Amino acid sequence: MSSLWPRIEPLLAKVQKPARYIGCEDGAQQPAHSPGRVAWLLVYPDAYEVGLPNQGLQILYEILNERDDALAERAYSPWVDMESLMRQRGVPLFSVDTHRPAQVFDLLAFNLSAELVYTNVLNCIDLAGVPVRAEDRGPEHPLVVGGGHCTFNPEPLAGFVDLFVIGDGEEVVGEINEVVRDWKASSRRGPRSAVLRELSHIAGVYVPSMYEVTYDGPRLVSVTPRYTDVPERVEKRTIADLAAWPYPRRQLVPLTEVVHDRLNVEIFRGCTRGCRFCQAGMITRPVRERPAGQVRRMVREGLDRTGYDEVSLTSLSSADYSGIQEVVGGIIGDPECSGQVSVSLPSLRVDAFTVGIATEIQKVRRTGLTFAPEAGTWRMRQVINKLIREEDLYGAVDSAFSQGWRRVKLYFLTGLPTETDEDTLGIAELARQCVAVGRRHTRDASVTASVGGLVPKPQTPFQWFGQDTVSELRRKVGLLRDATRRERGVALRWHDPEATLVEGLASRGDRRVGAVIEDVWRRGGTFQEWSERFDLSLWEDAMAAHGLPVDWFVHRHRGEAEVLPWDHISAGLHKDFLWQDWQDALAASGVEDCRWTPCYDCGACTGYGIEHVVASPVPPAGGSQGTGQDLSSGGTVPVTLGATRVGRTDPAMAGAGGQGAGR
Repeated sequence: MSSLWPRIEPLLAKVQKPARYIGCEDGAQQPAHSPGRVAWLLVYPDAYEVGLPNQGLQILYEILNERDDALAERAYSPWVDMESLMRQRGVPLFSVDTHRPAQVFDLLAFNLSAELVYTNVLNCIDLAGVPVRAEDRGPEHPLVVGGGHCTFNPEPLAGFVDLFVIGDGEEVVGEINEVVRDWKASSRRGPRSAVLRELSHIAGVYVPSMYEVTYDGPRLVSVTPRYTDVPERVEKRTIADLAAWPYPRRQLVPLTEVVHDRLNVEIFRGCTRGCRFCQAGMITRPVRERPAGQVRRMVREGLDRTGYDEVSLTSLSSADYSGIQEVVGGIIGDPECSGQVSVSLPSLRVDAFTVGIATEIQKVRRTGLTFAPEAGTWRMRQVINKLIREEDLYGAVDSAFSQGWRRVKLYFLTGLPTETDEDTLGIAELARQCVAVGRRHTRDASVTASVGGLVPKPQTPFQWFGQDTVSELRRKVGLLRDATRRERGVALRWHDPEATLVEGLASRGDRRVGAVIEDVWRRGGTFQEWSERFDLSLWEDAMAAHGLPVDWFVHRHRGEAEVLPWDHISAGLHKDFLWQDWQDALAASGVEDCRWTPCYDCGACTGYGIEHVVASPVPPAGGSQGTGQDLSSGGTVPVTLGATRVGRTDPAMAGAGGQGAGR
C-alpha cells in the first residue's frame, strides 16, 4: 500500500504539534518495501518528543535496515488530538518514515520501558487495524512484539502481545527476522500458532500463548509450557561484547524540540552495585564496557554528523566507567570535535564524583548535576544497599559548588522497607546540609530534592515487599513538605502517589491484570504517564469490576514459597540469591560491589559465559557503593514540553541495557 501522506497532511493544521507526525529527521531512512524483506514497525508507545531520543529503538532501526532481508520504520503514539482526527477520518496508525499504514508491516514491535504506557500499546494496536487480543488474530495480521525492561514481567500484556523479547535485542531480532521471513515466503500458510511455536524456540523469546496458567483462588499456582519443545523458563539474551555493536551510528536529529536533544553514546551496560530497589541494575548484569577508543570515535563522528555541541555518556552509573575523567577530558580536549563540546553524565555516583570530574565537565558549559542518595539515613541506605555516607554526598556537592555550580538535584525514594519517620525526615536534613555546603561557595546555592514512592520491581530483592499505600506515601510527603517549607534554598518535588500505585499494579500483576488494562483503555485512559491524563478512578473501577483486590496485587508482602508471575522468566539471577539479599535488606546489612570482592554467585556472569574478575587495586574512595539514578523505579525525569509526564523512565537512556523492541 502506498503512503497515507495525502490523507495525513490535511490533519496537521488542526493538531497541537504537527512536527510529531512528519518524520524527515536527519538520519531517518526510507527503506524500499518488497516481498522478500520482512517489514518491522518499531513503535514507541508515547508521544514523539519522548520516544524519538530512545537509543534502543534507534539501535534496532539501524541494525534491521542494514539487513538485506529486513527493513524497519518508526511510529509513536499519536497525541489525543491527532488520534481523534485519525479515527474520524479512518486514518490508521502510520510510520513517520514513509507514512505507510501499520497493517502492511509484518511485525509491530513495541518498546516497553514503563508500565504506564500499557494502555497506549493497546491503543496503537487498535489504531493499526489489528485485533487487540492476540487470540483473535489470524495469519493475515502483523505479529505484535514487546521488548524492554517491562518484559521481565510480561504477564499483564500476555493477552495482547504475541511474543516478548527478554534482554538485549541486537542479536535476537535477526533470528526472529529469519523465522518470519520464511513464514512470509510461504505466503503465511498454516495457523498463526505454528509460527509462534517456532519463534518460542529462539533463546530469549517468550510466547505467552504457548503457556498454560493455573490459579487457586487469588493465588497463582503455575505457568507451564503447553508443549514439550517449549522451554519451561525463558532465559534473557545478553550480548557479551558491547564493542561489536557500535550503534546508533546515525543518531536521529529531530526537526522539533524533544527531550534530551543531544548526542547520546552508551559507554557501558549493566551494573553490579547491587541497589536492591533497582530493576535496571539487576536485569542488565553483567557489566560490559565499551572501549574508550570506541567511545571517543562515536562521540567525534556523532558530533560531526549531527551538529550537536553536547554529548551525554549514558549508562546506569556513568562515573563507574573505567577512567571516566580521562574519557571526559579527552572528548572536551579533542581538536577533531567541531567546536567546544559539553559533556553530561546523567547518572553520577556520589562517591566517585571528584573535583577533577567537575572541572572537566564545566570547562565548556555546566550541565545539570543530579545525585541519587535514594534514602535519608545511613541505616536506610544499608537496607537498600546504597552505601553512600553523608560525607560522600557532601564531598560531591562541595566539588560541584566549588567549580561554579549553583544548583544540584538529589533523588530520593520513600516507602522503603523498614522505613521510619526519622528516615523520611532524613531526606530534608540531607537537602538542608547540602545547601549549607553550597553556601560556602555561593550565596545562591540551591538543592532540589525529588522524591518518588518505591515500586517494588520484579527480578529484584524487593519483589517480595508490600508497597506503601497512597495514603501512607502522601503522609510521608507531607512530613517532608512541613520540614522544608521554611528552608531557603531547598525545593521539594514528588512523584504522584496515585501513579505509583498503578505502576505497582502493572509491574507485579499477573495475566488477570490484562483485563483491567483493557477496560481502562476502552474508557479513554491513554497517556496515563502524563499528569493531566492520569485517572486513578479508571483503574480502581476496573479492578473492582473484575473482582481483583488492589491490596492483594500491590500492598501485601509475598512469601519465599509463593509462585511469582515472572518466575518462568529469567534475568540470569538465582532466585535464592535474591531472597538472601532480601533477608539482608531486612537486617539492614549492605554488601560490597562484586567488582571489589569475590563472586556472590548471583548467576549473571557464570550464566552468560562472562568471567568474574575482581577489579584492582582498590574500590573508589569513600566507599564502593552509590549508583546513579535508577531508570526503572527511582527518580522522576521531568518533561516540560507542554504537558507533564508522571512516568519515571529517562527515554534517551532507556536504550542502555535492554530497551527498544526487544532491547
